[in-house]
Amino acid sequence: MAGLDAQRKASGLIALATGGTGGHVFPAEALARELESRGYRLALITDRRGDAFGGTLDRIDRHTISAAAVSGRGIVGKAGAVFSLALGYIQAGGLLRRLRPLAVVGFGGYPSVPTMLAASRIRRIKTAIHEQNAVLGRANRLLAPRMDRIATAFAETSGLRQSDRNKAVWTGNPVRPDIMQMAGTPYAPPALDAPFHLLIVGGSQGARIFGDVIPAAIALLRDDQRKRLRIVQQAREPQVQDVTRHYARMGVDAEVRSFFGDMPTQLTKAHLVISRAGASTIAELTTTGRPSVLVPYRYAIDDHQTENAARICDSAGAWMMPEADMTAEALAQRLGDLMDQPHTLATAAAAARRIGTPEATRKLADVVVDLVGGAVTSPSTRNEKETQEAVA
Repeated sequence: MAGLDAQRKASGLIALATGGTGGHVFPAEALARELESRGYRLALITDRRGDAFGGTLDRIDRHTISAAAVSGRGIVGKAGAVFSLALGYIQAGGLLRRLRPLAVVGFGGYPSVPTMLAASRIRRIKTAIHEQNAVLGRANRLLAPRMDRIATAFAETSGLRQSDRNKAVWTGNPVRPDIMQMAGTPYAPPALDAPFHLLIVGGSQGARIFGDVIPAAIALLRDDQRKRLRIVQQAREPQVQDVTRHYARMGVDAEVRSFFGDMPTQLTKAHLVISRAGASTIAELTTTGRPSVLVPYRYAIDDHQTENAARICDSAGAWMMPEADMTAEALAQRLGDLMDQPHTLATAAAAARRIGTPEATRKLADVVVDLVGGAVTSPSTRNEKETQEAVA
């Protein structure tokens, strides 16, 4: 009988609740792929923006409910958002009773809230959330007391109530499979007379300052330093031509685009990365072990990017430069010093790799599987469970 029950659990349905930015979607997609490989059936519950998903999330059954963000709106907007979330809660409750999943896993952001609240009210459904940032997000802060498990990307997560800490498990933040393929590529510090590969990652979300300040900082470097540079810069589409012209006038070897399809390769080639401090970026830098100058997005909710950057900087794997301090002069000083100190870059690369969690996808999957009574594969997860049972 026990064998039949285990078999049912190993082939049962697990629902994922996510939506919004890549920071939420990447971990969900990684978990879906891992659980699928272990024989579980999957369903995705999201809002109307779920049409943008790809990979494993694009293959599994998808269900759309109503959801909306409450913050950043006027009174009328907030009222509409609350109504939308209430409607989503009702929709999710009916959907979950029909799907009968073993567990529901949420990845933060407002699209996950109705589903996770509804799941927490249905006794037989187990619940877990994953927090990608060093600060518990507002959605996950609301959900945490009602969840059975809380998986965290960082060993220390701010905003977690003391009463919820016994439910928290540090798994790390899963990264894309193409990044994982590069995880074993060693860091090769640049020779002082060799090309210096600088990767600048801003993307389309609020990185105009990179296009404005970084070329001006490059202009302040010594001539010999500029000649060594090989720049790959991701810029906002309206800035691509201007930034390209700036580098061309300086005679700097630079490739500027709004999107790079080979970003994992560019990351592993880089001697130094200048980037924002989003959760996925931090996970990729630490998984591949690459030194970086991190510029937290100043308008991030709860300033979570500063907290993310602080975790890796405290481990000596990066240098933080707040937007308010990111002048051309300050950046040129930092960049010029690092170009002349390959040993410092190598030390930071090693420090970044030490705090990486390349096993994050497997560990997160083990948390979910353990939650529904299945067999886990990670020794650390088994040991934690045995310790908890011994204490109980």
